[in-house]
Amino acid sequence: MRLILIRHGDPDYANDTLTEKGEREARLLAGRVSGWKMDEIYCSPLGRAKKTAQLALRERFKEAVILDWMQEFTGRITDPESGRKRIPWDLMPGFWTEEERFYGKDSWGEPDLMRDGGVKEIYQEVCRNLDLFLEDHGYRREGRLYRADERAADQNIVVFAHMGINLVFMSHLLGISPVLLWQGFFLPTTSVTVLGTEERVKGQVYFRCQASGSTTHLYDGGEPVSRAGYFTEPFQG
Repeated sequence: MRLILIRHGDPDYANDTLTEKGEREARLLAGRVSGWKMDEIYCSPLGRAKKTAQLALRERFKEAVILDWMQEFTGRITDPESGRKRIPWDLMPGFWTEEERFYGKDSWGEPDLMRDGGVKEIYQEVCRNLDLFLEDHGYRREGRLYRADERAADQNIVVFAHMGINLVFMSHLLGISPVLLWQGFFLPTTSVTVLGTEERVKGQVYFRCQASGSTTHLYDGGEPVSRAGYFTEPFQG
């Protein structure tokens, strides 16, 4: 099985939709996905993700199933500098790198910054929903890997969602602290990330990242990669 995670197009956050650039990105994405085998398609309930899915799937005459728990990650921290509530990523490197617990898969939620905002509890709820979702497809979580049953199949499961929540999915499936992924990975708008199952021993399954943040459709279409969620100029290639 392949879990294909797509971030929404360049966002108009104020109106929860896409900018004109985001619409161009989604139309270029439509050309990329036009030849894909897509067995099931799911989408965040937020407008920018739904608009991306609508434009990208128009030529395929398909619609995505909306799942509320695939919305952008809702956990908030109190910013240590401003005192305001904010997303738990894009922290200043000089701050978060000093906290050793942020590097641990099981300890990242222990610091007061994460506990006071309930971030770890929300993360665990997302992971619980992800495991229930995978179990419905024949993959049951058992410790740090999954057990495949007779329902497991060679399927492409496509998800239109958001950078923060996609990195939570990757954190859970790959066993990596979400802080390291939130702070160290960039998934451009309309980028494609692929996590595939490997069953080298019958019934024992682990996910492996085959692609992360791929934007070949933008490069081929002459559309620059957006800086949305990034602080320097992204690679245009």
